[in-house]
Amino acid sequence: MTGFIVIVLGGLLSFAMWTIIISAILSWLVAFNVINTRNPGVYRILDMLDRLTYPILEPFRRIIPNLGGIDISPIIAILIIQGLQHLLRNVVAPNLYMLIG
Repeated sequence: MTGFIVIVLGGLLSFAMWTIIISAILSWLVAFNVINTRNPGVYRILDMLDRLTYPILEPFRRIIPNLGGIDISPIIAILIIQGLQHLLRNVVAPNLYMLIG
């Protein structure tokens, strides 16, 4: 049971990290006019990614000042997610195994 909990939490953190990375790359492609947001399929994908990443990135955007149009909140969010993954693997998982068995 504990292995399942650790795998699910690790998977959710990995999903959040990859969603942020894909969203950032697609935002660059839109900014450089490589992909067109008038395409309904592209618009739906971008909208879905924005809805998934907004709750994660918004607290960082409120704290981090604007750096001349450069948004570094995805970088900070990814670093924190990786820290949480490390904490989950090395601290939480062994203690959870000892507690539950």
